[in-house]
Amino acid sequence: MNPASPAPRRVRVRAPELSGKGGWLNTGGAQYSLADLRGRIVILDFWTFCCINCLHVLDELRELEERHRDTVVVVGVHSPKFVHEAEHQAVVDAVERYGVEHPVLDDPELATWKQYAVRAWPTLVVIDPEGYVVAQHAGEGHVHAIERLVTELEAEHGAKGTLRRGDGPYVAPEPEPTDLRFPGKALVLPGGTFLVSDTTRHQLVELAADGESLVRRIGSGARGFEDGAAASASFNEPQGLALLDGSSVVVADTVNHALRRLDLSTGEVTTLAGTGRQWWQGSPTARPARDVDLSSPWDVAVFDGRVWIAMAGVHQLWAYDPVERTVAVAAGTTNEGLVDGPVAEAWFAQPSGLAVSGDGERLWLADSETSALRWVDREGVVRTAVGTGLFDFGHRDGAAGQALLQHPLGVTVLPDGSVAVSDTYNHALRRYDPATGEVSTLATDLREPSDAVLVGDDIVVVESARHRLTRLRLPEEAVRVESVAHRTRRAATEVAPGTLRLDVIFQAPSGQKLDTRYGPSTRLLVSATPPGLLLKGEGAGTDLFRTLELDPAVTEGVLHVSAMAASCDDDPGNEYPACHVHQQDWGVPVRLARGAADRLPLVLAGMDPDQ
Repeated sequence: MNPASPAPRRVRVRAPELSGKGGWLNTGGAQYSLADLRGRIVILDFWTFCCINCLHVLDELRELEERHRDTVVVVGVHSPKFVHEAEHQAVVDAVERYGVEHPVLDDPELATWKQYAVRAWPTLVVIDPEGYVVAQHAGEGHVHAIERLVTELEAEHGAKGTLRRGDGPYVAPEPEPTDLRFPGKALVLPGGTFLVSDTTRHQLVELAADGESLVRRIGSGARGFEDGAAASASFNEPQGLALLDGSSVVVADTVNHALRRLDLSTGEVTTLAGTGRQWWQGSPTARPARDVDLSSPWDVAVFDGRVWIAMAGVHQLWAYDPVERTVAVAAGTTNEGLVDGPVAEAWFAQPSGLAVSGDGERLWLADSETSALRWVDREGVVRTAVGTGLFDFGHRDGAAGQALLQHPLGVTVLPDGSVAVSDTYNHALRRYDPATGEVSTLATDLREPSDAVLVGDDIVVVESARHRLTRLRLPEEAVRVESVAHRTRRAATEVAPGTLRLDVIFQAPSGQKLDTRYGPSTRLLVSATPPGLLLKGEGAGTDLFRTLELDPAVTEGVLHVSAMAASCDDDPGNEYPACHVHQQDWGVPVRLARGAADRLPLVLAGMDPDQ
């Protein structure tokens, strides 16, 4: 059966029970089973809080939850990638940080993930009111399809009498009275005060030189996208900040997918770049800045005359030209991973922190999902100082080639030319010295540091999960810590050596079909770590299936699969049908074993007909 063809009927599979050692959040202390949710349409959102694609899906789900609040229950199943994400308090913090307004099951041991055979973050699973799985979707861009399915299920089960309407199990936590709430980035202003992105409260906050006393707030505090005066303008989880000139600041307004400008004297907020819509494959990447979609800009820095943007949502660096008022891709291919080389060929993985070297020759960046410190030089070449790839992380000092970080979000250039790294999931401030190639630890016991700025002989750290700025004296000597190395927690999938059939399952949403008006509407890109794992099958193509040849001599590795499909309304009479892009990147750890499966199905949307 062609994996991209529509299913002749809806496949139903009994949903496994929900279990997670961390228990339930956002329920007022109540614990739930699937039986308790019978009669409701349940959407399981398998997510982890490091994952930018997961954060995109949280935002996509908000309107669906609101429109179907009496029939639909969204349950976030938190399934950690990094060791830090398995800590219960870290999950509690993330649920508040990202404004999650539905129940969350904390599953640190991936018990429910395994029961549902999930292979990627994020994955959405739809369970009907009788407790059967009726759809699975990996990646972003599926909420329109899920909403169509929800509408069908409401009608079907309403007629059968199996739909139960009413309030859901969500119970909002009590708000905490702190001046900052999960701040993201900080900037020292010309007058010596601090500007801080108060991310969870959707504001910018100016603090006095002591880093504590409140000077003013910019933004209404409501999630939104409005220009205007300080009291009425609105942001949506702002992050990065950079001085644009002596009188204004450019702001990475992350969830609005925009760059904003703050006039420091008046407090007026305007939009520099972005439309408020998220960039998708095939969208323009170079034109007037207000006409281009962006994707989760996380940090900004002025480098070589332009504002460089850590475009976390598409694993690239973009640049805004303040003179021409245009934006364009500056580095990266949108493929997720760690590949050095010319900017047009480099791969990144959720770049989240930027800083310019004192001589202006390097743009340093924290590449969070590869737990890496990297840089771009003015000749247009990307290099890596610390880090090896998507699946290795930890806390190890010493020679940079074997040193380990864990999901860093910030970089700060120190007076001697070395680089301080806000090593977020290690709760530490680390240092890389380009002169010696050594990595050391400057400070520990910092709760999720996400940025740092220099003030004289001190370094002021944004302790995001302690909701404060913390001032530290730059130490003369490094702190000694016990070395810890980790790999991603997922178990490997056993596959047969030799020929392996890769099937990406995609079923167009009800009422839609693959969009072939302008050529192929699907794309598949396959690679491997180590590269020698794949003897045949590497590269790009337009079919959502491929025959791979795995080298029996390479016993384990990771298959990297990126898939995209575009579907449009199936109405010949509609000259301008609504179209949607569905996309997902998988990193599938595999172990070669004789007698194991010779087929690897990955569900982009729908159900695997051969399951």
